[in-house]
Amino acid sequence: MSRTLFLASQSPRRASLVRLLGIERIAVYPANLPEQMDPTLSPAENVERLAQHKARHISEALAGKHGMVLGADTTVAIGGEVLEKPTDAIDAERMLVRLSGETHTVYTGVAVVDLQSKKERSFVEATDVTFRPLSIQEIRSYIATGSPMDKAGAYGIQEDFGAVFVRRIEGDYYNVVGLPVSRLYVLLKEFAPDLF
Repeated sequence: MSRTLFLASQSPRRASLVRLLGIERIAVYPANLPEQMDPTLSPAENVERLAQHKARHISEALAGKHGMVLGADTTVAIGGEVLEKPTDAIDAERMLVRLSGETHTVYTGVAVVDLQSKKERSFVEATDVTFRPLSIQEIRSYIATGSPMDKAGAYGIQEDFGAVFVRRIEGDYYNVVGLPVSRLYVLLKEFAPDLF
């Protein structure tokens, strides 16, 4: 019988992406941990550290179960500034004005922990996204929908008006959504083939 992949995330976007992997048994166990960035680390180091922290936290809570725990964390960075989830509408507007007409990088850290062996694997995927110039009216109308408030960088690219802001993507599209499914699939086929 195949083992279970436990997703340490409350993101509905990540849950839908995990289902693309073709894994038979998936369960969602949100980590609900504070996502504090360490200013001494790079954005890539931060998302990998946070993904590992989430995966380890849930693996401890699920001690005795059979399967793998998947943790992930995504952030947006531009010109040395990290744009996490906005704190309010003013913060969201500031972020979108900053991204307008510019190229930023979306970093997603991914970590998996085997519940039996306690072995871990992790990686970071980076994707460059270029926005077209945005008007302040577009930005404010988008913020009024409430959609930017739970997203790093204050925008979403899938099933969301934020998609019309994007002029170009260099790298994994699904990484921008929240989970680099191609690289994750390759890792899991090698590290935990009994999930499939």
